[in-house]
Amino acid sequence: MEEDAVKFLGTFVSESFYYWASVIMLMIHVGFLAYEGGVARTKNVLATMTKNLLTLCSVGISFFLFGWWVYNAFPLFPFGPLLGPWTDAESLSDSGKAAMGLVEASYPWSPAVGPNPGDHLTGVFVFAFALFAMTTGSIMSGALIERAKMGGYLILSVILGSVCWVIGGAWGWNPYGWFFTKLGYHDFGCSAVVHGIAGFFTLGVLMVLGPRIGKYVNGKPVAILPHNLPLTLVGLMCIFVGFFGFLAACAIMLPGQAGIITIYGTPMTLSSMGLNTLLALAAGIIGAYISSKGDPFFTISGGLAGIITIGAGIDLYQPALIIVLAFAGAFLMPKIAMFIEKKGVDDVVGAVAVHGFCGFIGAVLPGIFAAGYVQGEGIPPISFVGQLTCALVCCVILGFLPGLGSAYVLQKFGLLRVSKEEEIEGLDLADCGYGAYPEAGVSGITMKPAPDPEIVATAPATKLATESA
Repeated sequence: MEEDAVKFLGTFVSESFYYWASVIMLMIHVGFLAYEGGVARTKNVLATMTKNLLTLCSVGISFFLFGWWVYNAFPLFPFGPLLGPWTDAESLSDSGKAAMGLVEASYPWSPAVGPNPGDHLTGVFVFAFALFAMTTGSIMSGALIERAKMGGYLILSVILGSVCWVIGGAWGWNPYGWFFTKLGYHDFGCSAVVHGIAGFFTLGVLMVLGPRIGKYVNGKPVAILPHNLPLTLVGLMCIFVGFFGFLAACAIMLPGQAGIITIYGTPMTLSSMGLNTLLALAAGIIGAYISSKGDPFFTISGGLAGIITIGAGIDLYQPALIIVLAFAGAFLMPKIAMFIEKKGVDDVVGAVAVHGFCGFIGAVLPGIFAAGYVQGEGIPPISFVGQLTCALVCCVILGFLPGLGSAYVLQKFGLLRVSKEEEIEGLDLADCGYGAYPEAGVSGITMKPAPDPEIVATAPATKLATESA
């Protein structure tokens, strides 16, 4: 009886740990809701927030239906078989056979993911991974606001959240993945396998989608300010809270296991995780504040940039090194965002710079500052070549190219961008039927937004008179 009680206690502790870490992760999505709602102009607030709500639905269900299977089926592919019922299990190595067992537990009809008193953990893991997947969609969502169609965006969120990043996770954030077993890749906090993929997927979409009407005048970018910057700042603070849960959920703590380890089997502690995350947040904010000369939006985005920059090696770095690296990544982030903007890419929230750029360099940095670290018997040590190769595969092969291709196809079928009339009027009316602030209207229900100042500055007077009528 005493042995059963100890076993139950171990299971309960592990189950509770992942459950509550995942619940805290929901703050990321509360934050994205407020963050993007504040960045949008008043005529697009409800549509922007609704997109975030539907991201949870589209990615949550698609991840359950096939995303969890993709994660478990793809770790050996293309250098080994795609794991599934067609695979000859006898031909697999011991690790392949172990991975095959996970595949069988990942189908939607598997009792492992259902109400099963004999399995306390699989469903919680699906919950945690689904929240990772939803995060990728939310990263993309803010960059596309004010001109993307709802349906087209949701299709993109499923492709990114339940296919692209999941394959990246199978290869690089998996004890059986070939990034790890063949190249020694280390990405504890998912710098490339979540953020890099999402950021560069977003870049591909933005290049097809095009800028908002009025964003560029005579080829030069014009500032389109948030309608509620304080709400945006509060949203980012919520995202920071969620990131502490996100990084905690990256730890592996199973019943009967002595100590906490990473997904790569290396030792770690939640103590170092809490301290390093806090230092990265603080140093990132300072770096972005100095770089942007005190711009509030870039300043608080620096906290996120700092965490993502050190995410891959956050379990390995000494705290003083965390401060230096997070500061440097966040210092560069505003400059990358402004460079991209000058090149004609209208990224409303700076997702490409914060997640794409910082995610890429974050994945490369362990190859410099943790080079030679041995992660296990038969596993190559961490190296610059291994980190760079896998970061490029994530950002280009799994991120940018699928984003560019998917957006191109959707654009060809008229599913990506709203009409010019809808964009000028505001997506709240087109997607939701009424505006976020109905009391501002003469009728008490809605008010048609005035033309953008940028359009006023460039459009013929007769056209403006027609649009304002």
